[in-house]
Amino acid sequence: MDKRWRIGAVSYLNTRPLLLGMEQTPFNNRIDLIKSYPAQIAQNLLEDTIDIGLVPVAIIPMLSNPQIVSKYVIGTEGEVASVALFSQLPMEQIERVYLDNQSRTSVALAKVLLTQYWKKEVEFIPATEGYMENITGTTAGVIIGDRALACLNRFEYVYDLGLAWKQHTGLPFVFAAWVANKPIPSEFMKAFDAANGYGLLHLDEVIALIPTNEQVYDLHKYYTQNISYELTPEKRAGLAQFLEALK
Repeated sequence: MDKRWRIGAVSYLNTRPLLLGMEQTPFNNRIDLIKSYPAQIAQNLLEDTIDIGLVPVAIIPMLSNPQIVSKYVIGTEGEVASVALFSQLPMEQIERVYLDNQSRTSVALAKVLLTQYWKKEVEFIPATEGYMENITGTTAGVIIGDRALACLNRFEYVYDLGLAWKQHTGLPFVFAAWVANKPIPSEFMKAFDAANGYGLLHLDEVIALIPTNEQVYDLHKYYTQNISYELTPEKRAGLAQFLEALK
């Protein structure tokens, strides 16, 4: 019997186009798909309980043999909408920042931008359950994923981290990539990429499968204007600059 590959993926709205082909085509018979939040998928890859993970790129330096194995990523050419610093006061008045515990990359990006772009010294606070209710006064917070989309109209100030990175560096940003910690056969990766690309060719079907109560944002805009899925040379350059900044 052929090996079933263990695939770890984030269960956010931004991954739905990439996962449609894995869940709705015969490729599903070749994999075991595990879905969780970004930091957990990263931990799974570090512990070798999955073969390939759609992981926050900030963990790449922690892996012994990291390799980006797909031409598809979760990236943005500018405004990403679902990764932002939220505040009730302008940037110059922010003193403390909650850091969303669901992602390593977004937290690291927020720290890089606050230091290098906004030139701010703030106190960082690990987020706990319900921390979004504590974003008030001089306390801001990083919120990512579907929760961020739901918060876009809740706060007076929304600092989009994808847009800030583009303004800071002139480059697009990669939040997550399909990463393995060992070589993956090229034949499997060809089928894997085809499965990834299936949903991008069938966005209307992707959106139709998402319950109305989860559509807190214009998903067609999100999938075509905010999230950018192709790993271009410009995105590779942005990724390299980000990983360098983490050092």
